[in-house]
Amino acid sequence: MSQISRRDFLKISAQGAGAAVLSYGLMGCSNSNEEHGTGQFMHGIASGDPTHDGIILWTRVTTEQTDAKVAWQIATDSGFNDIVNSGDTVTDASRDFTVKIDAQGLSSGMNYYYRFSSGDAQSESGMFKTLPQGSVAQVKLAVVSCANYPAGYFNVYQLAAKQVDADALIHLGDYIYEYDRQGFASDQAEQLDRQVLPAHELLSLADYRQRYSQYRSDTDLQLLHSKLAFISVWDDHEVANDAWLNGAENHQADEGDFDLRKEAALQAYFEWMPIRPWRNDEHDDIYRSFNFGDLVDLHMLDTRLKGRDQQVDFNQFIDPATGAFDGDNFTQAITDSNRTMLGQTQMLWLQGTLLQANATWQVLGQQVLMGKMLLPAAIATQQLSISQYAMLGELAQLAARVAAGDPSLTAAELAYLQANQHLLTAEVLALLQLPNIPYNLDAWDGYSYEREVIFGTARSRQQNLVVLAGDTHNAWGSNLVDVDGNAVGVEFATSSVTSPGLEYYLQIPEAEVPATEAGVVSLVKDLQYANLFDRGYMTVTFTPEKAQSDWYFVDTILNHEYQMLTDRQHSMSCQRDSFKLS
Repeated sequence: MSQISRRDFLKISAQGAGAAVLSYGLMGCSNSNEEHGTGQFMHGIASGDPTHDGIILWTRVTTEQTDAKVAWQIATDSGFNDIVNSGDTVTDASRDFTVKIDAQGLSSGMNYYYRFSSGDAQSESGMFKTLPQGSVAQVKLAVVSCANYPAGYFNVYQLAAKQVDADALIHLGDYIYEYDRQGFASDQAEQLDRQVLPAHELLSLADYRQRYSQYRSDTDLQLLHSKLAFISVWDDHEVANDAWLNGAENHQADEGDFDLRKEAALQAYFEWMPIRPWRNDEHDDIYRSFNFGDLVDLHMLDTRLKGRDQQVDFNQFIDPATGAFDGDNFTQAITDSNRTMLGQTQMLWLQGTLLQANATWQVLGQQVLMGKMLLPAAIATQQLSISQYAMLGELAQLAARVAAGDPSLTAAELAYLQANQHLLTAEVLALLQLPNIPYNLDAWDGYSYEREVIFGTARSRQQNLVVLAGDTHNAWGSNLVDVDGNAVGVEFATSSVTSPGLEYYLQIPEAEVPATEAGVVSLVKDLQYANLFDRGYMTVTFTPEKAQSDWYFVDTILNHEYQMLTDRQHSMSCQRDSFKLS
């Protein structure tokens, strides 16, 4: 790895919790003597990145004029009788007519209301909470990820908006998707009247801006933004699928320079999201910390674009002639100490932050699964399905018992083996002998050395580590265990808002879902919970004694009329200093 530059060192020093920054696109007071246009608030309002005494306020003005003047107010009451901060500003096409205010001078741990106006037009009002200080009895965070507009309605966002007792909402990425109208999960988009704009894959700044505009026209998303302050990070689809530092799975050579595409995507992200940049004109850094008194330190990471090396590909290790899997070279590749997901600068920041943090719970808000998701190699490489593996494994065990002369074999077992003995070919038996390997090399399993560095850092101070994850479109609860078998923390992963998960890829019939979920949990050593079928979100509640995740799901995303699936709701918790789920 290269040496850290002076610029990067200064970034690390400046990026602790509550650091004061000058932010790109954040607006102060305008010159009231000048004439400016007005506009309408067609894309809702939002708040984000709360601090102990401040908040980012966001809106966008729709106007046919060259600029627009916008006023804003913050009050302690919904009737705006007690206004504690206010101002006005001017926006124009250079920032796509978005407005971002870094409002300061607020009190810690308080509920506030805010609104905007432009001429005679007034926005709806929204709510947010500032971060608490000192001794804190409870922190509750709602967590969402992966909202693919053409895949279905944002019913999950509407359900999450009912969590008015949450302190903030954590969005773990894939806020938008970059695909064209034939892209991922667009099969029913036309029937649902949710075909994407623009119709083509996103490449330019204008493209990304238009897609954000479409998403922010959704009333369920607008509702959620108005109810809770967002603390957000991007994942891959804010730029392109399976993105890494210098490219992406679906960025082709004829689509131009990837860095230019990424720069356009991230500019649009900072324009349209209520996020506080580090400094003027800085779009590429989003890792930062939030302190909820003495109870929770939340560290938001960029596992996607800041420093990630390209993903390892399973196909590199499968012999095309024989189908044999080269396990030794595969293991060497994913444990390579030179491979990084965070990059050296961000990793040093995270280590330094964890080593100095003192809150009861240290929480990582990040995109991809950190828990070890090791499956039999035959399943991970899709040479056998889960059900096939289970059936063939059962047959192999029966055959072994017969060979050992087991007298407890029943007549039914012997008959079952005899009827299916022909399936136990030499090739199948070889597949059954393969070791367990990661199924998702885009996750931390593909960057296991750096994961161990994080585990070792947290364990060195016996911190209560909780990791939040999205990305997979399914819900998971895992114990986090280092390479030596030491328990170091737990992971709670949320399902998606609309994007289909493993049930889509594995074509799991609904009747077989419970058995398949139980089978996956039994196959993966440290996995304690899986929901492989439903769209939803989760809340994570922290007290001085425990951290508890509650998963919530909806029965459909194909109709605006939906119900919460109470029979699929699930809870898991970790007691302080236990490092295990129960």
